[in-house]
Amino acid sequence: HISTTKLHKPTFVEQVQVALQKSGINPARLKLEITESMALQDIEYTISLLQHLKALGVSISMDDFGTGHSSLSHLKRMPLDQIKIDQSFVAEIATDNYDQAIVKSMIDLAASMHITILAEGVETTAQENALSAQGCHNFQGYLFGKPLALKEFEQALLVIK
Repeated sequence: HISTTKLHKPTFVEQVQVALQKSGINPARLKLEITESMALQDIEYTISLLQHLKALGVSISMDDFGTGHSSLSHLKRMPLDQIKIDQSFVAEIATDNYDQAIVKSMIDLAASMHITILAEGVETTAQENALSAQGCHNFQGYLFGKPLALKEFEQALLVIK
């Protein structure tokens, strides 16, 4: 016997949709990240979920790219806006020929698929310069700022204004 009083638990997509409606923000200003390893746990479900989120107008970023068991056949089916190069490839980018080759391949792949690319874990200007030379111009890391508590972040925003 199935109870007719069973509460409907909103799906993740429904939760995002409600949050967008309540906040009134432009969905294009929201970027959701999924790690490569999480995406690959149930690829068909992931692709469906990402397609529904894209239909809401949300941007999708794949975090830790290159650290899981990537499949290019899966990658081409995901509606990604951004790929984030994992910091493990960035750490030695200025001196390691293998990391340079891998990162260059990621940059070229993303460019050919019209996906933006961002390098994580950029801590030195040597890393930034090596990435820039290869065509990556979006960075995240301690070179640009460290994590801040909410109060400190709000104060930093006031200074920027």
